[in-house]
Amino acid sequence: MVQQILVADDDAAIRTVVSQALMRAGFEVRATSNIATLWRWISSGEGDLVITDVLMPDGNAFDTLPRIKNSRPDLPVIVMSAQNTFMTAIKASEKGAYDYVPKPFDLNELVGVVRRALSEPKGEQKRQAPDDNGEAMPLVGRSPAMQDIYRALARMMQTDLTVTITGESGTGKELVARALHDYGRRRKGPFVAINMAAIPRDLIESELFGHEKGAFTGAQARSSGRFEQAEGGTLFLDEIGDMPMEAQTRLLRVLQQGEYMPVGGRTPITTDVRIVAATNKDLRQLIGRGLFREDLFYRLNVVPLRLPPLRERIEDIPDLAGHFFNAATKEGLPRKSLTPGALDAMRRYTWPGNVRELENLIRRFCALYPQDEITAELVENELSNDANQFGGYDDGGGEAIDLGQAVERYLSDYFSSFGDDLPPPGLHGRILREVEYPLIAAALAATRGNQVKAADLLGVNRNTLRKKIRDLDISVVRSIR
Repeated sequence: MVQQILVADDDAAIRTVVSQALMRAGFEVRATSNIATLWRWISSGEGDLVITDVLMPDGNAFDTLPRIKNSRPDLPVIVMSAQNTFMTAIKASEKGAYDYVPKPFDLNELVGVVRRALSEPKGEQKRQAPDDNGEAMPLVGRSPAMQDIYRALARMMQTDLTVTITGESGTGKELVARALHDYGRRRKGPFVAINMAAIPRDLIESELFGHEKGAFTGAQARSSGRFEQAEGGTLFLDEIGDMPMEAQTRLLRVLQQGEYMPVGGRTPITTDVRIVAATNKDLRQLIGRGLFREDLFYRLNVVPLRLPPLRERIEDIPDLAGHFFNAATKEGLPRKSLTPGALDAMRRYTWPGNVRELENLIRRFCALYPQDEITAELVENELSNDANQFGGYDDGGGEAIDLGQAVERYLSDYFSSFGDDLPPPGLHGRILREVEYPLIAAALAATRGNQVKAADLLGVNRNTLRKKIRDLDISVVRSIR
């Protein structure tokens, strides 16, 4: 029996090309330009699947979707829209749509979505709209790269699957984690974030799992950990690649068994949290270097989500700049705008600091410049300092920055991640550890694991090198020629 697809769009050209593609794929098609006709077909039992635009001349598909799901809950609905925003994707998911397809779209991709929807078991697509359908826009951008992110997030909102977000510094990993929480099934619970790179190594387990009174020197009272604070909600583990091995082992046990033991405790505590992890490092490389547990990686990487750097979504710069200008105006700063030449200058820049760097630039324009209109010259003057320091302008022949510049850039991003606050004490030791590991690992690799030669190369005592190898958890493999 040939399956029937109902298509609704007020654009005759779109109705035609979609209908033709579906008929070539072997489906029967009925097409209309209004919601009323579509609803009449659905209510009379016609159609095995619906494809509809959101904005129709006689109504909004989002208003009709609840009626469709109540009348025929097993009827898959695919929503099309030219309003390619995060909230469009989320609304489509919340209202019960099977999928959201942003315009313009690939016809083969649309046919593929239709086939998947029709092949899935019936009765598994029920969703419940949230209590708050506010129009706040947590994520900004309409580029193809961001459309993929929106669709992936929409599919994950009604699940508790563990998510690992990867991306360069400044791409918005915590913003995505908050969106997963605020628009997901755990939105009424707490959102608790912890930055693994900002906590002293010997305090991470206490921070995560809490401790009992007297568990260690200075533990004068019981303290709850982040798992307990996030109960019923979401725990965001930022910079998960910086978690020490011993803490990774305990985290793995929690993910496997659903319970944890406070430091100094004797009774395990059952936990109910959703884990969202994030990192700007390649965890597979860390696994190869013996710095990250492979079994923990697969526990965390149930749903991998890669955030694109700003240079891969240059077309989003006008929307992002407008968003940051509006935010600055709400904070009392003067309203500004960008000339077309200024936008062109921004598009030529490679944005090593990503969206965070763009936000800081917009704030500087609002706070420091008297002009109402920001010109290309002003943009180039501001960005040239960063470009000279970090190689930000893409002229095809930039030189690699030296170690001192790389460390300065890292520290700048690190301090800015705390906003108006300062990092926790012990920064000197943490930074030295970050630098020592690759230095010693490189020396051992160059000497094929010969610790005597490596110690001589580094100019340190052999016993000192052995101690550092133990303290830094460096794997030493001797090569045999």
